[in-house]
Amino acid sequence: MLLSMTGFGKAVVESPNKKFTVEIKSLNSKQLDLAMRIPAICRELEAEMRNIVATEVVRGKVDLTIYSENLGAETDLNINLAKAQQYYSQLRQMGETLGFEINNTDWVMALVRMPELFRSDAPTSLEEADATAPVEALRRAIAKLIEFRAVEGRKLDIFFRERIAAIAALLAEVPRFETERIAKIRARMEDALAKIPQADYDRNRYEQEMIFYIEKLDITEEKQRLSQHLDYFIKTLDAEPGQGKKLGFIAQEMGREINTLGSKSNNAEMQIIVVKMKDELEQIKEQVLNVL
Repeated sequence: MLLSMTGFGKAVVESPNKKFTVEIKSLNSKQLDLAMRIPAICRELEAEMRNIVATEVVRGKVDLTIYSENLGAETDLNINLAKAQQYYSQLRQMGETLGFEINNTDWVMALVRMPELFRSDAPTSLEEADATAPVEALRRAIAKLIEFRAVEGRKLDIFFRERIAAIAALLAEVPRFETERIAKIRARMEDALAKIPQADYDRNRYEQEMIFYIEKLDITEEKQRLSQHLDYFIKTLDAEPGQGKKLGFIAQEMGREINTLGSKSNNAEMQIIVVKMKDELEQIKEQVLNVL
């Protein structure tokens, strides 16, 4: 079964005092590339959450966002008046020293930007009753992400099987041109010899060299290896999830055999078949990057 690296999951979990919303999405990547945006109240859980993502998601460019909302009474937000007076006094003194005046609105706008002006009674860490909710929300979001990946993986599985079947069908056409190819090579070389006036050569030696040359152009092994790679690709599709890198390696080996077929073909029809094989293989290579 294939799993795609593309996916999205969202989950909401409520605890006695808070509601946690987790959104997680992933795209293809060679390894796990995790970006987390979490509220300060959940910082103590960051290491645990990273371990969970690494274990469950495995690989991909992952964006994780956690939102926290209060379910009880709103937390009071207070202005630190003592700090505001200090800022005001110093700003006014600076204005007098530098010789500029500002109106009341400007004073307010300047003061609200100052650090530590606002004080909140909100807790800076999770209460015991809320401690498990963020992790539970994360696990549920990851479960939905994996469901999404499975759906996309089934689409990729169908796509790969169609491309592999197309390459196998093209490979089955190759033998039609092999006998004709050898005959044309022999005829071309004999025609070239016939055009040389008064050419004198050892016929036995000529036959030996011809056999050696034709053996170098033999593609039996390439056809066998390519057929084996096609079978192995299908078997790997049916294996456990997490075969993306292996499928990529098999596709590379398929490419080597197809390239060798092209270099040995010496036949226009076979070259056309090789070009079609390469087109199918490039589509496989492009999509295999999305496989977990």
